[in-house]
Formats: sequence, structure tokens, C-alpha cells
Amino acid sequence: VHLEFHCVPRNPWSVLVLFGDLDMAGAPRLRKEVAQMVAAGDTRLVLDLTAVDFIDSTGLGAVIAALRRVRSHHGELALVCPEPRLQRVFEMCDLDRVFEFHESVDAVVGASA
Repeated sequence: VHLEFHCVPRNPWSVLVLFGDLDMAGAPRLRKEVAQMVAAGDTRLVLDLTAVDFIDSTGLGAVIAALRRVRSHHGELALVCPEPRLQRVFEMCDLDRVFEFHESVDAVVGASA
């Protein structure tokens, strides 16, 4: 399943909702989209991985690149990742020390209100 995504504004956040596989085919598209969003001034991003079916090492790399890009512009990146099997992929790479997993977009947006 190819990676699809769309952006939903939730002031002050921009939510990038991902669907499908975040893999070697989709990772470059995610990197490009995040770069464009940050260049446009969106520096508080939520990556919603709720509908992501699969993530591989290139997908993890794209998520890390998104974090670096946002932080380089003094922004924030939050991950919505309620699925334990996806959380385990992050944990196997010790990335649970880098990212906090949120259960929903509302949990992120409400926490910053």
C-alpha cells in the first residue's frame, strides 16, 4: 500500500495524517512534504501514524529527519502512534527515548491549549 497523506490545520499545530506504508517508497515523499511545510512556516507538526500499516528503517529515518528539520526551526514535532506494533518498531531502535507516543491528535492539541 502506497503512502498517502493530507494536512489538517489544528491551531497552533499542523497535523499530517499518514495512510499506508511508511517505507522506502514513501519516506522521500514524507521528507519532501515536511520540508515544504516547515519552509511555509509550519513548525509545530503532528505526524499522525494511526493509519500507517507498516514502517521500515527508511520510514523511521524520515520521521527522525522530520524531527531534526522542525527542531532546526525551533519548532515541535509530536507523534500520534496508538498502535503497539508500530511503537515496538520505535522501541527496538531506542527511539522511544526520542519520541513520546500520543494516543490521539486531540491529546496533543488539547495538551498545548
